[in-house]
Amino acid sequence: MLNRIILIGRLTQDPELRYTPSGVAVATFTLAVDRPRVNQMGERETDFINIVVWQKLGELCAQYLRKGRLAAVEGRLQIRTYENREGQRVRVAEVVADNVRFLDRAGERDAGTGASGVGGKPWPDEPYGTDESDPFGGESRKIDIAEDDLPF
Repeated sequence: MLNRIILIGRLTQDPELRYTPSGVAVATFTLAVDRPRVNQMGERETDFINIVVWQKLGELCAQYLRKGRLAAVEGRLQIRTYENREGQRVRVAEVVADNVRFLDRAGERDAGTGASGVGGKPWPDEPYGTDESDPFGGESRKIDIAEDDLPF
């Protein structure tokens, strides 16, 4: 059996972060995902898909993602039912994410507006940092490799 979903879309609102009674973080947001084909009227339709992200990844999503940001979500489809206040059974489909990629920087869509980051936090130029011991970390440094050591 396989239950795997990969989505790329934009957030329709800021993520909502809550904690369970035992202290586990859970973030929820809705992703707007365009359909690949246009409808009969020549318009592209959009699906609005509920996303649930648990634990540390959920906290990171709440911290860095905002409305309009482009994100890739990988996870599984979950269908759950509950009874609402009127006593009716409600069926909900959502994606439980185990991997979320932030595909753009906050300032990219708002070029020229002075937005430098998310929530006032600047984005680092090097998202993973730089390490002087990494021979591939700096483009300006030469790497000393003899031609005999190259495999081609």
